[in-house]
Amino acid sequence: MTALFAGTYNSRDVGGTPLAGSGQVRNGILFRSDALAGLTEAGRADLDAAPIGTIVDFRTDTERATAPNRLPDRTFDTEHLSVLEGAVTGMAAPDKMSPDAVRAALHEVPTLGDLYIRMLQHAAASFARVARLVADPADHDQAGVLVHCTAGKDRTGVATALLLDVVGADRDAIVADYTLSEQNLAGEWAERMLQGITRMGVPMLPQIVALVTATPPDAMHAMLAWLDDQGGTAAYLRSGGLADEELGRLRERLVG
Repeated sequence: MTALFAGTYNSRDVGGTPLAGSGQVRNGILFRSDALAGLTEAGRADLDAAPIGTIVDFRTDTERATAPNRLPDRTFDTEHLSVLEGAVTGMAAPDKMSPDAVRAALHEVPTLGDLYIRMLQHAAASFARVARLVADPADHDQAGVLVHCTAGKDRTGVATALLLDVVGADRDAIVADYTLSEQNLAGEWAERMLQGITRMGVPMLPQIVALVTATPPDAMHAMLAWLDDQGGTAAYLRSGGLADEELGRLRERLVG
């Protein structure tokens, strides 16, 4: 799949995702991507022309400082939201750790499914904030919302799945959208990221490679099952502070 914005690998409009039963998610409302640091001039022009007024950046301060987004010369409402605190311990910045600490942390590397559930357990307010930004855009002329992290597969994948699920998207389609990221990131992006981790002295164990590059269907199925056990995605977002009227506006925005 060709990236929506040149210079990214994993950018796309999630519009067109089929709903359970009939219908589909509206185009031009919710976009997802990897980091925007590598946007080419053509990519910047395409982003400039897109109906996007809000960018949600899930990256840490260190990630943003290392690879600042290269945005068009117009104003975007940018939100920096953290969803990793409490979900990942020790491995958030391996370049700051001693070799012994890295080796110890490798024994604690979660599966992707476990990582997503930990994110949900610690970041309901942040995910509810994303839903609110989509439901109530600050700029109604540029009302689209772009969510991204570094890869656009994990933090972004969880946020996108939550929004799609709560408005009634077909779950097989949600899983398919999630798994598409592994295909999009394969090759140059994945090789560069793995080489960088190797230079930090982290061994390329299978669980590390999966954490960096994979989007296995079972990880998303595990996350959705956890949400069902909590009473459903709407109940989860309510637990983060999303009001029922905001939930209604979110559904109206995404599915009409």
